[in-house]
Amino acid sequence: MMVSACVDSFGGRDFDRLLADHPLGTGVFMANILVVEDERVIARLLKDTLQVEGYQVVTVLNGEDAVQFALRETPHLIVLDMMLPGIDGYEVARRLRDHPKTMHIPIVALSSYGDLSDKVRAFELGVDDYITKPFQIDELLARIRTQIRRVQQNYLSPLIGLPGGLQVELAIKHKLNSLEPWSILYLDLDNFKAFNDVYGFLTGNDIIRLVGRICQRVVQEYGNTDDFVGHIGGDDFLVVTTPDRANLLCKQISAAYKEESVAFYRPEDLRRGSISGVDRKGRPYQFPLVSLSIGVVNNQMRRSHSIQEVSYLAAEAKYYAKQATGNVYHITPRRDIPTQETSYAPRYNAASVLPPTLSQIAVGNASYRPNRLADVEQRVEYEYEQKVY
Repeated sequence: MMVSACVDSFGGRDFDRLLADHPLGTGVFMANILVVEDERVIARLLKDTLQVEGYQVVTVLNGEDAVQFALRETPHLIVLDMMLPGIDGYEVARRLRDHPKTMHIPIVALSSYGDLSDKVRAFELGVDDYITKPFQIDELLARIRTQIRRVQQNYLSPLIGLPGGLQVELAIKHKLNSLEPWSILYLDLDNFKAFNDVYGFLTGNDIIRLVGRICQRVVQEYGNTDDFVGHIGGDDFLVVTTPDRANLLCKQISAAYKEESVAFYRPEDLRRGSISGVDRKGRPYQFPLVSLSIGVVNNQMRRSHSIQEVSYLAAEAKYYAKQATGNVYHITPRRDIPTQETSYAPRYNAASVLPPTLSQIAVGNASYRPNRLADVEQRVEYEYEQKVY
């Protein structure tokens, strides 16, 4: 089909439900596509065609709406007309590439201009593909499939579909380079290995997906438009937000996880409140149900951090959260931020730095003294696991 020159449907917030029904890496993946086209006939045609192919599609008519939607919903791909009212497609591409939340989203540009200079300008701004009108629908579909496959392989967590690895690092660096206040939530599941051993890795993957969906849903409902949710790997997640939203996000994520995670347990384990397994020496052991710990760091006490310092503080905050039972979070309020070159000396009184709900932590657990920055995350995990296994 040849398209020469598509009706507005600024859809609802279906992205979380989409991921819940079709998670990346399991079964059929139904990608979410944003079509940015001011000609309603073309917008309608593109939407109908893409939906027949199995994609979830939202259309917007101008560049401002496109940027706001992409920041809020993070679609898997954007079909972008370059000639738009207000800010044009070139400016839309520039803004999306400048933000860590959207910089990985593939952009397929549509334009009536086929000059080499127009194509070069678009590619230099970060557009991934460029198609000149009129175009063949089959060719557009093939290019869309190629771009979605590429971004799945290179940028997204295959288990969940959230940004991972490099994107997480870039999101942190973006905040460090700005003067704006920020908070970083570091989420981790407790007793997850025991759960995997008893229930199997497939059910373990389901719990990881649950945490990812909860983080997305809560951030969309209670966070800022440009808040970032990433999958560090395994059962670790990261949320980048602002200090005024951090406490609320922690509460909502913890509450949602507590309510929804019960669906993964056998009735007898829920009644007992523990999982029957064996420790590393093969001895019978009752493990607690899998809980969620959240460590929170921010730049309210000191504006200049390196990504190594943030990693250090996040790991330490998560360590303190893990000292309590159940779904808890800990916000680090300290001024004395260690650097990569210096060792960490001060002792802590856990009760003095934890929120009131966590003040029951024994002072004996408050003398944790990490030695070097490079060792801290491994040591935090090691010390915690020694208590259980």
